[in-house]
Amino acid sequence: MNRVLALTLGAAMALATAAEAHGPVRLKLELDQKLDATPDEVWAVIGKFDDMSWHPAIASTEIAGDGSTDQPEKSERVLHLKADSGDPTITEVLAKWQPEKRCYAYRIEKVEVSVLPVTNYASTLCVKDEGGKALVSWKGGFYRGYPNNNPPADQNDEAAIKAVTGVYQGGLDALAERFGKAE
Repeated sequence: MNRVLALTLGAAMALATAAEAHGPVRLKLELDQKLDATPDEVWAVIGKFDDMSWHPAIASTEIAGDGSTDQPEKSERVLHLKADSGDPTITEVLAKWQPEKRCYAYRIEKVEVSVLPVTNYASTLCVKDEGGKALVSWKGGFYRGYPNNNPPADQNDEAAIKAVTGVYQGGLDALAERFGKAE
């Protein structure tokens, strides 16, 4: 009996060590907001990759790369964030452009973890028709800012989820203020 217990305990410790060595898991987040506006009205505001002025955290959007209105898939934007000091930025690349579906996908190419504590971030922003009202769906997948085990508190899973939730909720709240929430 002691041998079985020892083998079981040894196997459990080996699995715990293997799980710890694996590192972080991909985190996912999705937030939705139904607005008192048509999908086309909302898409006219948020469907421009080169203009994120609707988001309260964005001071300005700068387009770089080879993108144009004819070939938006090659677009790269630099978001200049509102801040008390410095010029924090996030550089994003448009990955998929589907205006007929009122949807686009993008990924972060460059951001300091002190600005947004995430790595390998990809997201989609879509406007769906729900009974004539706009349902904005913002979802993303990402890893925490610190890629190794035992991350500092400001770069752990909770910090990453909190930061991305703040970005999404801030944008959705601004849209709800602009268009009103739908019942």
